[in-house]
Amino acid sequence: MLSPKAAETVRATLPAVGGAIGEITPLFYDKLFAAHPELLRDLFNRGNQANGTQRQALAGSIAAFATALVEHPDVRPDAMLARIAHKHASLGVTAAQYQVVHTHLFAAIVEVLGDAVTPEVAAAWDEVYWLMANALIAVEKRLYEEAGAADGNSWREYRVRSRQTETAEVAAFAVQPADGGPVPAFRPGQYVSVQVELADGARQIRQYSLVGGDESALRFAVKRVDGEPAGEVSRHLHTEVGEGDLLRISAPFGDVQLDSAERPVVLVSAGIGCTPMIGMLADLAGRGSGRRVIAVHGDRDPASHAFRAELEQYTGKLAAGESHVWYEQPADDRPAERTGFVDLAALDLPTDATAYLCGPLPFLRAARAQLVEAGLNPADIHYEVFGPDLWLGA
Repeated sequence: MLSPKAAETVRATLPAVGGAIGEITPLFYDKLFAAHPELLRDLFNRGNQANGTQRQALAGSIAAFATALVEHPDVRPDAMLARIAHKHASLGVTAAQYQVVHTHLFAAIVEVLGDAVTPEVAAAWDEVYWLMANALIAVEKRLYEEAGAADGNSWREYRVRSRQTETAEVAAFAVQPADGGPVPAFRPGQYVSVQVELADGARQIRQYSLVGGDESALRFAVKRVDGEPAGEVSRHLHTEVGEGDLLRISAPFGDVQLDSAERPVVLVSAGIGCTPMIGMLADLAGRGSGRRVIAVHGDRDPASHAFRAELEQYTGKLAAGESHVWYEQPADDRPAERTGFVDLAALDLPTDATAYLCGPLPFLRAARAQLVEAGLNPADIHYEVFGPDLWLGA
């Protein structure tokens, strides 16, 4: 926790720092990439940097962490830290890089706030930064050790065993370790990072949800994203990678994991957000789970719905499984009331269920509100968001 003096200073300056964070973060990234261009080339997502979402996410996480420290000094925001730590571990972030970030972040704070950053203010926010950084370093160290990569390098070469076209935009890749070693353990709901070398020499990284796997291979799905630079990795995978090719892939990470309880589970997704849910359903069906499982999905139309057949297959194998699908455009095999957006209020949902959500941020917020309204415990509602987590900035 913060020292009493620092807590008082942070509480007093939080409105000013929070109000300026939108200026501080772009300046921080400009300074960071000017000093370390290799970080933008080979670590940070150039698409998220270009559209500003990564900068918004950093601003939101810093403000949320500082607010938590002063409003709830005896409670560490572990859920937020776990989400960030898993993402960092999937990228191979190391402890030494936190000092690099500190140098350029505090230079940006001083440049934006000027004389308002007295030695007392600087010392207080230094405490905030290192409390957050050291907590993340500790979690990431544990994650690396669990992945058998104590040095932070969990990357391995995998060979593409098969590639399956799901829709015009989605392909599924089954990959196995090129060294013939064992496939790493993973939990349903997790993802892997994939690093590819692009035409300009950049080695960009993206995360993709695992839709299944076994003792010989991992299986993940990639939706092609058009536009530069947002979709540069997904387009490369779609156009350049096929059976027999090699890919550099991290160990599985991700804090949103299917629990092992026996109570009901509700899986709610939209669009490509179906992928972690398919991974969870594959596990439940493979184990012959007796849990009540309610899978809900929304999409544009049947042709856009990736893993549609697997959704029906897996829920059909479950003794207490059911699926509910909404399409924005009418579909011949769906009743008229299932046209439009997902409406969870139309379903009989058990209030003791654990829920997992994945999809665009507006969908996540609407779905979560409907689940709370239906009586589910907010603590039992978990979400996965693809890309920077802007929920924190809401």
